[in-house]
Amino acid sequence: MLFREHARSLVRMARLFADDRDRFLNVPPVRLPEPDGTIEKPEALLNELSALLDRQQQVDQAGELVARYMFNGGDPEQLLALLGRLLLREDRDFHTIQMVEAAFRQYALLGETPASVHVLVAAARYMAAHAQTVRAQGQTYQIADRLYRGDHLFEAP
Repeated sequence: MLFREHARSLVRMARLFADDRDRFLNVPPVRLPEPDGTIEKPEALLNELSALLDRQQQVDQAGELVARYMFNGGDPEQLLALLGRLLLREDRDFHTIQMVEAAFRQYALLGETPASVHVLVAAARYMAAHAQTVRAQGQTYQIADRLYRGDHLFEAP
């Protein structure tokens, strides 16, 4: 009798989970940014991107900024370099590195097309969704470098 009660509860929970999963997976996609207006110096937007990724929940803003930069004639090499630097300052995992690398490769394959801009928008959104991390890996690398050079990190009194 007790087993049947637990089995019924498990079935109810599974059904609730399935309903929630369908709702989650049916969330409409975010619209891709379109070209709008002109900016005389798109390079200034790159500084804003760094600042955006210093805060959490800046996904849409980061995507819009990258789109404005690219649609207004920004240098894609500068953007790729900045995205790479921003990736390295975070506590990233293997999958985040793979995602950004895949976006860079896809961008190179697509050439300078609207679709390639959308790939970079996706990469910026992904990075913004995972920012800001604790950023402790950089400190770990600095300590390892100091130890490699023979620096003393701590000396007893």
